[in-house]
Amino acid sequence: MKGRMVGLVGCLALLSGCAELQEVETPKPAPAAPAERPISDVESLLLYHRHIGKLDEIQLSREHDIARRAYTRERSDFNRVRLAMLLGLPNTAQSNNARALELLEPVAKKEGGEFSALAALLATQLRERQRLDASAQDLQQKLDALKSLERSMMERKR
Repeated sequence: MKGRMVGLVGCLALLSGCAELQEVETPKPAPAAPAERPISDVESLLLYHRHIGKLDEIQLSREHDIARRAYTRERSDFNRVRLAMLLGLPNTAQSNNARALELLEPVAKKEGGEFSALAALLATQLRERQRLDASAQDLQQKLDALKSLERSMMERKR
């Protein structure tokens, strides 16, 4: 009986040791990765603006065609702002500040609209660029007039 008891205790010890080994050997599940929050349409447009700023003329032309067709199909505020972004890029073949402003104005005026703040920001930048361009043209005209005056003064001295 004593032998059985020792054998039984020994078996129990072995079994409990195996159970502990199993627990050590089984990998723990990896902590759950934090769920990525879905990107908003406004964030998507901001990322798009960054993206199109890096494109060459050929790629910009393709993007312009895609955005124009999308706006023609569905005149949503999203498509309107996206097309305006392309038209508002300076120094490109597609650049058309006046048309970009036409597209942005209705969206910017919508009270509480999803894209109203972004459209207002873009419209403000475009108006400021137009103002600076007009100032630069005015300054160029003044400079040209001064050059002409200088030439005429030089000719009189001769």
